[in-house]
Amino acid sequence: MNSRERIITAMDYREPDKIPLDIAGHRSSGIAAMAYARLKKALGIGSGDIYVYDIVQQLAIVEEPILDLFGADTIELGRAYLPDKRDWTDWELPDGTPCKIPAMIRLEKSGDDWYLLAEDGLRTGMMKKGCPYFETIHYPMQDMDYDALDFTSVPEAFKHSMWCSTPAPGGHLSLEGKDLIEMKEGARKLRESTDRAIIGLFGGNLFETPQLMFNSENYLLYTAVYPEATTRLSQQLCDHYCTEMRKWLQAVGPYIDIMAFGDDFGSNHGPIIDPEMYRQYYKPYHRKMWSLAKELAPHIRIMLHSCGSIEPFLDDMIEAGLDAVNPVQISCRGMELKVLKEKYRNRLTLWGGGCDTQSVLGQGTPEEVEAHVKKQLNIMKGSGGFVFQQVHNILGNVPPANIIKMFETVTRHR
Repeated sequence: MNSRERIITAMDYREPDKIPLDIAGHRSSGIAAMAYARLKKALGIGSGDIYVYDIVQQLAIVEEPILDLFGADTIELGRAYLPDKRDWTDWELPDGTPCKIPAMIRLEKSGDDWYLLAEDGLRTGMMKKGCPYFETIHYPMQDMDYDALDFTSVPEAFKHSMWCSTPAPGGHLSLEGKDLIEMKEGARKLRESTDRAIIGLFGGNLFETPQLMFNSENYLLYTAVYPEATTRLSQQLCDHYCTEMRKWLQAVGPYIDIMAFGDDFGSNHGPIIDPEMYRQYYKPYHRKMWSLAKELAPHIRIMLHSCGSIEPFLDDMIEAGLDAVNPVQISCRGMELKVLKEKYRNRLTLWGGGCDTQSVLGQGTPEEVEAHVKKQLNIMKGSGGFVFQQVHNILGNVPPANIIKMFETVTRHR
């Protein structure tokens, strides 16, 4: 099997020739640039710059030789864009490592701190000295009257939200005119250049976007106090996303295999909201978006990124049309890989859970990493419905020996 066939076979709940492996195929299976620089050094790779494509999370583009070395089966659609070195500019990581970042990113330094700027110069995010990523500092709608708000103004507020206004490669292109043509052409060329499964990040966040607009504390309160307004917001966000989706899939739909959505519904100890709230505020609109995606591009599979303890939502998400969930945060309540496999066999692909990044990958010895990864692989072997990735991104402090041991273990035992 080639990589694309391996991924699709697993997602069809059939046993592939070996367990598929995702290395940096999307923005929650990547590697922090500081860790990536040390990994390259440990592997004896001295060539090539460090390209940081996601500056908020400080994620690096993993280069082809490393993807080949460990047998990665995935690639992110964003690798199709900003191919010219002139699209990038020099910067420095928090540990002093030189790197390249997209030239379109607007940054400002004040003292020892860095700020992300919207197009009009408004500060939307901040990275304090010693911090390895940017954090949101501006919520564009937090002072507005939620119950009386015309929610059609929310998409305009995206321009002043850090996550929405700081594009990664591909996200910098509009869905109009020449940009849409460039988007389509880049996706086509990427498809022709690789047999890896291509993951296109669409987003479509219904639960997180209002938190970015109103502040999490405010929005969570509003979901309890203003049910009609919350439903109206979800409906109008869904309508906006569906309009965008029609254009986006027209451009990239023929060339991607997985369409990635996002919304973090879980904490370490349980769901952030009651499952009944999910059914009321989000499930109908997930169903509408995911159904439309499959109508417009029948071959694609729908993946949702949702951190934390989310098992109580999974049956509803499957009913809404979900095909795969990541990162399968196995350290959280109710998220044990063996339990999930038995309960959701042949109904949901578990995309993740391969290595616990909280307590094993960053803190364990290489031997402990190997034993842990072997255990996870043995649970999922022979069933399909599983793609190996570590639980979320590899953070900047993870020792290169542990990263190498994790991927070498997968390569040997998958």
